[in-house]
Amino acid sequence: MHVTGIGGVFFRSRDPQARAAWYATHLGVGPVGDTWTWQQQAGPTVFMPFKADTDYFPADQPWMLNLRVRDLDGLLAQLRTSGIAVETRAEWDSPETGRFARLIDPEGLQVELWEPPAA
Repeated sequence: MHVTGIGGVFFRSRDPQARAAWYATHLGVGPVGDTWTWQQQAGPTVFMPFKADTDYFPADQPWMLNLRVRDLDGLLAQLRTSGIAVETRAEWDSPETGRFARLIDPEGLQVELWEPPAA
């Protein structure tokens, strides 16, 4: 196969600069300095279509952003300190898949945070 990974995530925004700043400030996602790229750590990426009637993410959103994280508890504490509401549910977590939390970005996009299981 010729594809080696995700090359980018592009989405529309009413205020691209403010939204990019929010992601950089609260999640550490985005370019650093004058570069357009965000250097990620190697790790698993799930690429999976869902049924059209799934209730796994909001029906008005055709896709969901899932970000792989380390130290989910630490990140959740930081987000809550910044006044960002996060949701966790015990049924989302398992030893096989890891731990999950969700939040809403400034323009209403649900974002899932995923801490994969320890190797």
